Amino acid sequence: MIAFVLGGGGLLGASEVGMLQALAEAAVVPDLVVGSSVGAINGAAVAGDPSPGTTDRLADMWAELGSRDVFGSGFLGQLRNLARTRVSLHDNDALRSLITAYTGDARIEDLTVPFQCVAASIEQAGAHWFSEGPLVEAVLASCAVPGLLPPVSIGDEHFVDGGLVHSIPVGRAVQLGATEIFVLHVGRIERPLTAPRWPWEVGLVSFEIARRHRFTEEMAGLPSHLKVHVLPTGDDATPLANLRYRDARGVRPRIATARAATAAYLAGA
Repeated sequence: MIAFVLGGGGLLGASEVGMLQALAEAAVVPDLVVGSSVGAINGAAVAGDPSPGTTDRLADMWAELGSRDVFGSGFLGQLRNLARTRVSLHDNDALRSLITAYTGDARIEDLTVPFQCVAASIEQAGAHWFSEGPLVEAVLASCAVPGLLPPVSIGDEHFVDGGLVHSIPVGRAVQLGATEIFVLHVGRIERPLTAPRWPWEVGLVSFEIARRHRFTEEMAGLPSHLKVHVLPTGDDATPLANLRYRDARGVRPRIATARAATAAYLAGA
């Protein structure tokens, strides 16, 4: 069973689109898709339609992230939204609209390829895996970055970004029976960590240690018979965090770079 595992990373997740394009060109089709945070958006699209045309439409969607102003409203608008909600700088209306435009009212259990995405349950203080129900709500929950987007209420629980509990959920794919895994990520795992030099770097480095720790442990504990491909982004300077999270100008170049790097990797695999 071939599984695609897609991790989180905000607008840096454009790299995953390039990887998906290269995989489609190499005729690698998943039997299972698992996603976290922005990887849930990319993963849901491919699980809904794994044909090559989907990756091109996905690239167009990423290009729209800037024009649709998903994280828009300006500084004063952000302050007004924070005053109104008390928990987030932005609402998720624009992101909901964008996801809906590309997925419709699909339910997870009706997708072409089995799909799961993860979010962090506030009430349960742990991971919650969505394997059925409305797709848009599950993806929104997985993408609800604390402080930027509001928690998503589903049933009696509130959910925030899946990257808090499973940034790159390789272990879940193994649990679901994967025998070959393609890991799609935003590139930070390729960058060595160094001690922070400035106050704002302390939180970034600390979070990066936490998010890598689980991934590293899961990779180390994989069964020996399992084939795992950690696909390259082609970008040696991926930041630990995209502090300019509203700037979508680098989307197309990231897609193209990851597409070329992954195509070269697959050709030699």
